[in-house]
Amino acid sequence: MSAKMITVNSENVPDFIKNCYTLKPKDLFMDELTWKFLIRNILRGKNILLVGPQGAGKTLAAHCGQSVLNRPMFNIPLGSTQDPRSALIGNTNYSKEKGTFFTPSYFVEAISTPNAVVLLEELSRAHPDAWNLLMPVLDESQRFLRLEEKEGGETVNVAPGVSFVATANIGNQFTSTRVLDRALIDRFVIVEVKTLDKDSEFELLKMKYPSVKDELLIALSSVSAGSRDEAGTESSKLTEAISTRLSIETAGLMADGFGLLEAAEVAIYPFFSKDGGNDSERTYIKQMLQRFIDPSSIPEPTPDPDDDKFFTQADIDSATP
Repeated sequence: MSAKMITVNSENVPDFIKNCYTLKPKDLFMDELTWKFLIRNILRGKNILLVGPQGAGKTLAAHCGQSVLNRPMFNIPLGSTQDPRSALIGNTNYSKEKGTFFTPSYFVEAISTPNAVVLLEELSRAHPDAWNLLMPVLDESQRFLRLEEKEGGETVNVAPGVSFVATANIGNQFTSTRVLDRALIDRFVIVEVKTLDKDSEFELLKMKYPSVKDELLIALSSVSAGSRDEAGTESSKLTEAISTRLSIETAGLMADGFGLLEAAEVAIYPFFSKDGGNDSERTYIKQMLQRFIDPSSIPEPTPDPDDDKFFTQADIDSATP
C-alpha cells in the first residue's frame, strides 16, 4: 500500500475503485461491492452512514477505509457527548493574562483539515442538539459550522475533500438510541455492514487466535452465527444475538487458557436474560453451545455435602445390614 494520499480527480478515481478491493485489510470481512462503495464515497467527500448490528465492524470499516487512503482521521464520540455545543463548537474561557478568549473544539480542527475522514461515532445516541448543529455541516449546499447562534455570526467552512463517516445502531433492541431525524439521514449515503456467516467468523477468529483448536472456534462461530439467524426471525427466542465483537472476546479467553464453557460463562451468558428459567434466553444459548460439546469433556458436578441427596460412604456402610 502506498503511503501517498489518494487524490480525487475524474481521471484516477474510476481506475482506483476498480482495483481497490486488493487493498482491503484481511481482518475486515466485507464483500467487494460494499468495500468499493465505501471507498468511492470517501474519495468523493461524501457523508457516509454505516449501519448494522452492534459489534459488526462499523468502526473498523471506517478506520480501514481511512487507512488505505492514508487520510487524516478524527474520532468524534457523539454517544458520550453531554454538552453538544462545547464538543462541536468550543468554549469561551477567561484568564487574567488573555481576558476572555474562545477555544475551538477538536471538531472544528477536524472539519478544517483538507481530505480528513471525520468519524461521528454512535450518531443514533447523540443529543438532538448535536444533530441540529450538524445539519448545515452535512448539507452539500452549506458545509459550514455556525459558531454563534445569531444571524450573520462567525462560521467555519468545511475544508475540501472532508468525508464524514457516521456509525449508528438503528432498531428497538438498542437501548439509549434515538430515532434519527429523516432530514439528517437524507444527508448521508447509507452503507450496510452485514454480520458474518459462520465460515467467515471462523476464519476471522482463527486469524486472530491461531493457537485455539479449530473445533472450539467452529463451535463458537456456529453458535454465534446461529444466534444471529434466530434473532432475525419473527418468532425469535432471542431479543439479541452474539456479536462478532463478543465472539472475538470469547476466543481471546480460550487463547489464554479458558475452556469454551468457562469462556462462555463469563463472556457470553451475562448478555442474555435468565428470566423464564428453562425457557430463558440464557438457557437457549447454553443449549445451542452444548450441541457442539463432547459430553465426555464436561466434568461431572461436584456433590454438595449439604444436599439431601448426598451420601457419604460412611452413610452407606451404616445403612447396610
